[in-house]
Amino acid sequence: MDAQEKYEYWLDIAQYDLDTAHAMYISRRWLYVAFMCEQAIEKLVKGLYTMYVSDNVPKTHNISLLFRKFESCLSEPVPEKQYDLFERLYAFYIDGRYTDYKAKLSASIDKEDATAILEQTKEAFSWLLTLKL
Repeated sequence: MDAQEKYEYWLDIAQYDLDTAHAMYISRRWLYVAFMCEQAIEKLVKGLYTMYVSDNVPKTHNISLLFRKFESCLSEPVPEKQYDLFERLYAFYIDGRYTDYKAKLSASIDKEDATAILEQTKEAFSWLLTLKL
């Protein structure tokens, strides 16, 4: 697979996760809205990483860390609001081994939060699509 094909792979699963975030919103599963938003942005950033850096994507869920690896290749500065969103989403990455953490996170998000996260993620997703080489 070349870089373009790898990007397309990451884009496909990122779009699926964004669609799933919307489905979770409809079903009122607020925590999973945020989690799937995190997954969508993470995977799209990993796709961009394959185009700008290497097809050997680090095994991390830290979106900001990945993005900073190729930020200098971009023609325009990255709006700070994007990094704010990346950090907010990273807080919602759920490791299946930590069920107590999941319960705590679930109590920290409501419909208003989920709505804002979903809308910001859709905007960021569209913006990230413009960064493809």
